[in-house]
Amino acid sequence: MGGWRMANAGNIDLKTVEGFGEEWATFDQSALSQAELYRMFGWYFKVFPWDDLPPDATGFDLGCGSGRWARCVAPRVGTLHCIDPSEAALQVAKKNLEQQPNCMFHLAGVGDIPLPNGSMDFGYALGVLHHVPDTAAGIKECVAKLRPGAPFLVYLYYAFDNRPAWFRALWKASDTLRRVVSRLSYRPKYWISSVIALLVYWPMARAARALEKRGANVDAMPLSAYRQRSFYSMRTDAFDRFATRLEQRFSAKQIRDMMQQAGLERVTFSPSMPYWCAVGYKHKQANGN
Repeated sequence: MGGWRMANAGNIDLKTVEGFGEEWATFDQSALSQAELYRMFGWYFKVFPWDDLPPDATGFDLGCGSGRWARCVAPRVGTLHCIDPSEAALQVAKKNLEQQPNCMFHLAGVGDIPLPNGSMDFGYALGVLHHVPDTAAGIKECVAKLRPGAPFLVYLYYAFDNRPAWFRALWKASDTLRRVVSRLSYRPKYWISSVIALLVYWPMARAARALEKRGANVDAMPLSAYRQRSFYSMRTDAFDRFATRLEQRFSAKQIRDMMQQAGLERVTFSPSMPYWCAVGYKHKQANGN
């Protein structure tokens, strides 16, 4: 991790931030249906304790990107701070959330979150902290902003610790390709990822859907999670997967350890995809540091 370039104390990789700005400017989620958005939202927030939030709760979306999760969260809370180090991404989020007056926007990285320690009723970082140089430090920074007892939801790429060896071998091959594609300029990254979505994601996802309709259990099939997803989502995620410079993966144990070391307790993992989504509560004896 020491070889990745960082911006000031923000715990960010500049090339990765630039890539996400390109991603959300291209795939601004305007073509994503409301039904698909809320279906995905249900997957990621399956273990989030909505009933534990106080009335008019104030929280943060770390790495808000296009604001797709904030679109679902903002109507449920009092104030939502949307934070992202990419100005291009933040502009997309502002447009997508223009009907949500309770959203506030901050151009910042995880290492310099512009919120007082111990001030937030909840927080979440979905698909973000595996793209920063120091994931454990990123989790600690997020937890520091929470009030004691407040929940924090995180989604980190899994290390295929619940998958067989052949599955991990397939990922390793795809990761070799990612390391090459992610270093190209925007246009070839866009076209290569789109071709991958068309020739790999779409046929495998549709095959899984067809087999499931015949009664087969397709959970172990690669890309089966996309069997109910649109081609637009596949293109978005293929770009996200193959055009991103910095990616780290963690086992459930590693994630639990990082969350607990950051001051979270009662850590719970979602039992279903996407892996790994986990929620924990800031220790009630924590002092906000």
